[in-house]
Amino acid sequence: MTDHGSGSEQAGDIPEVRDRWLLVAVAGVLSFVAMLDMNIVNVAVADISAGLGVPAETAQWAVLGYQLPVVALLLPAGRRLDGTDTRTALLVATGGFALCSALAAVSPWMSWLIAARIAQGACGAVLFVLMPVLAVRSVRPELRGRAMSVPATLGPLGAVTGPAVGGLLLDHLGWRWIFLVKVPFCLLVVLIVAVRVPRGGTAGARPAPSQGSRASTAGRRALADAALVAAGVAVLLLSLTLAAYTSAWLALAPAAAVPLWWWLRGPGGRPVAGVLRAAGLLRAHGAVLALAAGFAAAHYVIALHLQRDEGVSATATGLAVLAFPLGMGVAGPLGGRLADRYGARPVALTGAALTAAGLLLLVPLGDGWSPADVAWRLAAAGFGMGLNGGPVQALVMGAAPPDRAATVGSTVQLARSLGFTLGPALATAAWGLTGPDGGARAGLALAATAACLAVPLLALPSRRPAAPSEETTDAASAAPR
Repeated sequence: MTDHGSGSEQAGDIPEVRDRWLLVAVAGVLSFVAMLDMNIVNVAVADISAGLGVPAETAQWAVLGYQLPVVALLLPAGRRLDGTDTRTALLVATGGFALCSALAAVSPWMSWLIAARIAQGACGAVLFVLMPVLAVRSVRPELRGRAMSVPATLGPLGAVTGPAVGGLLLDHLGWRWIFLVKVPFCLLVVLIVAVRVPRGGTAGARPAPSQGSRASTAGRRALADAALVAAGVAVLLLSLTLAAYTSAWLALAPAAAVPLWWWLRGPGGRPVAGVLRAAGLLRAHGAVLALAAGFAAAHYVIALHLQRDEGVSATATGLAVLAFPLGMGVAGPLGGRLADRYGARPVALTGAALTAAGLLLLVPLGDGWSPADVAWRLAAAGFGMGLNGGPVQALVMGAAPPDRAATVGSTVQLARSLGFTLGPALATAAWGLTGPDGGARAGLALAATAACLAVPLLALPSRRPAAPSEETTDAASAAPR
């Protein structure tokens, strides 16, 4: 690694005046592993059910037990990680993630496995928050596009390759290895962080220490925030998923707004919304969510339609779908370099437009899809996602207030995670409402529409970032970390 420049390090940096690409690589590895875990267990539900002697519905909690804590705890974790020691948080979260993976692998009962996965999801939420903070603070500001392209590219690649990796492990080693495969990567990260991350580096300005009843109140508020966000997301996903069987379940969707509105208007949500408004980041977050939802919906529909409706083999389907991550992997480093040279926004906008175009080209496909027809369109969409990922995250983190880096990191990760989670659920609902004949096309139209929404969100000029109001600042300062 090469060090550039000299001078004093500011509080909250890892530092900014040096280029520590090994730490950027660590952020990328953590992003890949954490996103891999979102999907790799899906293919093992049947084997877990048989191995532990539980119904498939119960075994599904091996997946949900990880995903729900990640979504629920991202925002509370971001609030609490502002001002904490980055090195300590990384070591504890990564070590806990590895330990929980090992405990899940040796589970003798389903209750043990669910508990391990819930704890692993809590550690995963902390890792999701710290990844962008670690990457953006490991290089000089003029290199942030390249740095952010590493976790922004490797994370979605982990999500896409999860089922393929899981299938290989199931066929040759068994379901317990799906949990063990991540442990060596986590141990390597722990070693690198312990040696290379300086003590005392923080995710933001260090707040005044909380004591006594104030710390207890902070903990209760964090749990209440997590419960409200989890309840809203769970109700929304339940409504969309069950709508595939009967459209009446869509009537449940508005109920998701109640706990989310309650959180947004409370002491946990107000400062978060205030920071995003003050920094002019709401549109960028909307674009991240829309692109992630479009990508996840298209990936789900194509894989299902090719195998179930077109009779394409699993191998040919896998190779066709692989075009998306290949295009993304090629464009990711390029997007970072272009962002550092020409600016993050125009490159992110170009990537979003290319992704939308690739998904739009999938909609007119009629009967008799061929893997080749699908592959080149997915490659174009994947190339666009690769161009977009790093620049849009650099745009968001570059605009984050220095003392709210972890908060903004958590919000952008939540937007991406919600997109990945909502995409297949929305596609399932569209497929069920349209019927078997036009279901695939309806799902792809929904995916393309979501991606198209990201283009104006990035193209429209943002308001000039304003300093946070006194009310927002006071709320953020007084709110629990």
